[in-house]
Amino acid sequence: MQFGKMFILIGIVFIVIGVLWTWIGKLPGDISFKKGNVSFHFPIMTSIVVSIILSLLFAIISRFK
Repeated sequence: MQFGKMFILIGIVFIVIGVLWTWIGKLPGDISFKKGNVSFHFPIMTSIVVSIILSLLFAIISRFK
């Protein structure tokens, strides 16, 4: 695959990830708390969803190689 086509594909993947990230940014199961001036957010469920999506994506890509 040519580098130009590969960069276009990577760009499209990043756009899709960005759109999905705005939709699934705060799922139930994410740890988030705020106390005074300090806030903490640990996206456990979001990380799991992103991991599953990326695993499926890489499995599909590896089948075509």
